[in-house]
Amino acid sequence: MYDIIVIGAGWAGFSACMEAKARGLKVALIERGAIGGTCLNRGCIPTKSLLHSAKIFLLTKKSAQPGIPFQTSPQVIYSQAQLRKDKLLSQLRGGMEFSLKGVDVIHGDARVAGPDCVSVAGRDYRTKWILVAAGSIPIEIKDLPFDGKTILSSDHLLELSEIPQTLLVVGGGVIGCEFAGLYAALGTKVTVVELMPQLLPGMDADIAQKLEMSFKKKGIRVQTGCDVKTLDRGAFEKVLVCVGRRPAAGGLGLEELGVTVNKNGSCNINNDQTTGIPSIFAAGDCTGKFMFAHYAAYQGRRAVKAMGNVKDETGQPETLVPGCIFTDPEISGVGLTEAQAQQRNMQVKVYRSDFLGSGMARILDETDGYVKIIADTASGKLCGASIIGPKATELISTITVAIRAGMTVDELRNTILPHPTLSEMITDALHKS
Repeated sequence: MYDIIVIGAGWAGFSACMEAKARGLKVALIERGAIGGTCLNRGCIPTKSLLHSAKIFLLTKKSAQPGIPFQTSPQVIYSQAQLRKDKLLSQLRGGMEFSLKGVDVIHGDARVAGPDCVSVAGRDYRTKWILVAAGSIPIEIKDLPFDGKTILSSDHLLELSEIPQTLLVVGGGVIGCEFAGLYAALGTKVTVVELMPQLLPGMDADIAQKLEMSFKKKGIRVQTGCDVKTLDRGAFEKVLVCVGRRPAAGGLGLEELGVTVNKNGSCNINNDQTTGIPSIFAAGDCTGKFMFAHYAAYQGRRAVKAMGNVKDETGQPETLVPGCIFTDPEISGVGLTEAQAQQRNMQVKVYRSDFLGSGMARILDETDGYVKIIADTASGKLCGASIIGPKATELISTITVAIRAGMTVDELRNTILPHPTLSEMITDALHKS
């Protein structure tokens, strides 16, 4: 008899196990694939590893500018970049497996057989609580079914052994834009098509427009408001279909128990992350909320606390979940965008500072982009920010903490940040009233 059985070893499930272990609970973790879920094995980590290789390649190509010329032109040995990626994943996976010591890890397909029972390969495991953290899978569209050879999902693309000459990216969201930048840096001729009017639908419109301009400077062809059906797909060596990911809560037996599983594969959860059945909780991508690893980890820990009736007095407002995009330049955002604030009939003031004026950005030779901060005019409190530029994915943390703390523009403006750094661009923006 277990205290908790967790289904899925991604960041939601893993973080839940760590929280449960720390509380002295008896835990089982069921996973049919590799420990680490999508983020470690097919998402965040492998993508960023390859992006890092591409970044080094780009820096090497222009190394003569800071006085370090090479005698021969740099080249990409993609197989070595892939080997490095795989070694990195193996190391991180090993670290997670070590951390799971004390947790019973069961490999196989799980089925929720009852409010206190999970079945794997015909064997029933009894438990007090169940946490469903089944993750998500790439969405497949009818006209472009994945074949793993020409029409690829992001999972397939990560396993390519050679750099394609041409690539059509169907979907200009986070995944599509990251892969477009990666392969363009490696020399691929890339075309991105997005059905919506802008890249990165839902992001700040100014940021999306800036990224599109940056892409075009790099030779990436961008077509927004475009249906892929109008293109000649045969003109491309590879086609990446990345129109989003679908929650994977279906097929686990939840429906038979009365849990609502929506058409998109997500399961409904209450404020305490229960599914409507008091003993069954859910966390991560399968809930259909933010599909971020950091949010999944938060949900996993929060679910375990709720099981023990530990109230989350500092519950995280969903508007304060930061989003990061590892394009070049990087993009990040937290809180409300300018458009979202206007939709709420809020009176806001916009503060902005360009990286062109940053000493550190000039040292790094990465001056493309800016910091944009939104504040409520009535209270003076910070309510959102969007950043495009060098280390945007790191800089957003400072603003996230500031908004979380309820800081006003004056309070953050008068905070002393070090010089010369990229972070001082945050206070620099607020001084430009």
